[in-house]
Amino acid sequence: MKKTYKIEVDCANCANLMELAAKKTEGVTDASVNFMALKMTVEMADDANEKAIMKKVLKACRKVEPDCEIEF
Repeated sequence: MKKTYKIEVDCANCANLMELAAKKTEGVTDASVNFMALKMTVEMADDANEKAIMKKVLKACRKVEPDCEIEF
């Protein structure tokens, strides 16, 4: 399953670091961040628990950018 989420991030470098953090999150098969559009696309298994994985992604991203937000 591939989902796109609206994000809030302040700079392109932080967006890149958030993308790397999301890719390393358990349950995520791929992730990409578009800083200009303020969107994050996350790919996970079809039977995955989306909310649980996105909570982990948000936690990982907040280690990089403490005030980031992901709307899921």
